[in-house]
Amino acid sequence: MRSIMHANRLHLLLPFALPAAADASTALHDIQSQALDRLIARATLVERVIGEDFQRTLPHERWVARQFGALPSGAAAADEAPLAPYMLRADGGDPGSATWACVQPVHVRIAHDHLVLIDPASLELSDDEASVLLAVARPLIEELGVRIEAPKPARWYLSGDDFGTLAGASPLRASGRNIEIWLPHEAHSGERSRAWMKLQNEVQMAWFEHPVNEAREARGLPSVNSIWFHAQGAEQPVKSPFARVLSDAAATRGLAIKAGVDVGAPPTSFAALTAASATGGASGNASGRMPGGASASAPANAKTSANANGATLVELDPFSAPYIEQDWARWNDAFAALQTDWFEPALEALQSGQLRELGLTLCGDTGSVTLTVTRGDLRKFWRRRVLASLFIE
Repeated sequence: MRSIMHANRLHLLLPFALPAAADASTALHDIQSQALDRLIARATLVERVIGEDFQRTLPHERWVARQFGALPSGAAAADEAPLAPYMLRADGGDPGSATWACVQPVHVRIAHDHLVLIDPASLELSDDEASVLLAVARPLIEELGVRIEAPKPARWYLSGDDFGTLAGASPLRASGRNIEIWLPHEAHSGERSRAWMKLQNEVQMAWFEHPVNEAREARGLPSVNSIWFHAQGAEQPVKSPFARVLSDAAATRGLAIKAGVDVGAPPTSFAALTAASATGGASGNASGRMPGGASASAPANAKTSANANGATLVELDPFSAPYIEQDWARWNDAFAALQTDWFEPALEALQSGQLRELGLTLCGDTGSVTLTVTRGDLRKFWRRRVLASLFIE
């Protein structure tokens, strides 16, 4: 039988696929999940990470950082995900040995007595709008002695000595919440960074009543009124436990590129994955190519670790926006689609021997659970784990 993917092993990374226990009954209302229930019931529990309420990074970010060995030596891994340099590499830049932070244009909403960050994806910011705002902000940033790279107009990368120990929260970690505790601070002292506050204030004033924002507000869209700092770190030598990585996430793609493994866009379904594998390609792009035709090959000094026994990692993210917005009807629809498009055919492939091993990493906003299941596991009828046992309190 022709191998449908590297070594017949597949691992699905699913950000925001695991609701908190308090939300589970609403999120999974009327869901029919026989295939996932069967997989979970027979699977081996590899890892369960509970997480904490005020961690600044997200569990799927920490998971990919650990998998690829992207944490600096001696780092406390509990809340570390220094992924900005890999994001920069995925976007077409070269981080070199510098320390970089990712900075994104955002909207901060004024609530009754506090400020709330909204999900950056909900801005619907076009590249043209982002380019104009970037052109306004760039000289202000450079005047402060900060280096800026922006291969993508809506995602910038800053490097400056004054930001060396600054810790920022992932935008989706802070979205929908009072931003007070999530604002960047000095990692060792907990104090606010004057350098960052000055830069942020300069950009905010330059964008206030800018024609781009006036036009957006006239169309009923939120203004772009601030910038958000996160994921700071320096690139490390990494290695991949996966032979191929299919993801739209810049951090995951950048890690794979640095590690020297094939990179592509995530397929729409298990059937699309098997079809692409049968023809030797990756869904969405040619394997190892970035959108727009840029090469996704690793740098010359990368520690290439792709091997014939590695699994294919597929990162699927239909859940983030509805999870952050607490739109459980849309989250429910995404879960149902995943059941049909992925869980059911993957279970059938395991039963037939077409797939040797399936890994699942289900993440919430604080914790994650990783499971593996093989064809042999499906015969272990005494295993009775249920989906509810995975929920994070």
